[in-house]
Formats: sequence, C-alpha cells, structure tokens
Amino acid sequence: MKKRALIVHGWGGTPQEGWFPWLKNELEKNGFEVTVPAMPETNAPRISNWVPALSDAVGMPDAQTFLIGHSMGCQTIVRYIESLPNGVVVGGAVFVAGFLKKLTGLTAEEKETGDHWMNSKIDLQKVKTHLLNSVAIFSDNDEFVPLENRDEFENIFGSKIIIEKNKGHFSGSDDVTELPSALDAVLSMSNS
Repeated sequence: MKKRALIVHGWGGTPQEGWFPWLKNELEKNGFEVTVPAMPETNAPRISNWVPALSDAVGMPDAQTFLIGHSMGCQTIVRYIESLPNGVVVGGAVFVAGFLKKLTGLTAEEKETGDHWMNSKIDLQKVKTHLLNSVAIFSDNDEFVPLENRDEFENIFGSKIIIEKNKGHFSGSDDVTELPSALDAVLSMSNS
C-alpha cells in the first residue's frame, strides 16, 4: 500500500500558505502521495462542509493514511476520524496548533465561528479507536491556542506532545515556512 498524507489548512488558510508547500515537497521526496485540499468557505468554516470535504479528499483511509492539520484543520481531522466506520483506522495524525478545549484572542465576530466548533460535541474515545498514532505540536506563544489544549491530545489520544518555541500560531504570517517537527512526526509514524 502506498503511503498517503493529507495536509488540512486552518481557518482562513490556503493550501499554498506557510509550511504546507514545504511539508508536501518533503513528504513527496520520502515517497508519499500528498494532497493539500482547499477547504470550502475558508473564512467561515463549518463542520457541515469541512468534514465532508476532507472525507471526499481522503476517500478510503487505511493504516498508510496520515493526516496533518493546522488549527481548525485539526478539529476537522478529529471530527472526520470520529465519523469513520468501526474497524477502519488511519495510520496517524499530526495536530499543529490543535484545540479541543479553548480558543483565545478571537474578535466578537470570530467568536461565533469558534463557538460553532467548540460547542459541538466530539466522542474523543471513539476517535482514539480509529487513530493508530498521533503527535500534537504547540507553540509556547500561540495567541489563539493556549497550551492547556495539550491535555486531551496527551491524555485521551496518547499523542506525543511537542512544544515549539516562539512559533506563534504556526501561520505564514508568523514566518513559519518549514516545520521539521511535523515532517519528523509523519516519518516516524509511517515507519513504526
């Protein structure tokens, strides 16, 4: 089976921003088939269209499928994995600036979108049954995703936690154009 990776951008993001092109290129050098789907209505993300868009991009997942998400892309990945039928697994996920507990620094207008995602329940134990491996990467100075978001990833998913220094929200606007820790995480999971 061919190793596949899907990189899911975040709220307001595009497939061409920040570290996504670099990671796509590096994974392709390592024999992965890589897709970076453009998520719909990126400035007003909704569960009802982002999760089906990811499902369409993945097709049939298997133990050679690896999902990498940034911010809202992590929420999308978790909800997509939750929707998988019993017995179906993905090889692993890398959550970059992922949040399941708390968002900070949102404007009043942005808060509605944040609440849409945060107030919609997720069965995290069910997600764990479909997820063979995971790594969660946080920044010590992320204005939107505080470090307390690590708890669910660490305690429920058993994710390896990596805390980067001064990477902000890992966005292109934070000048994060390469993310070796994400590459290393995917390569490590795919070789285990």
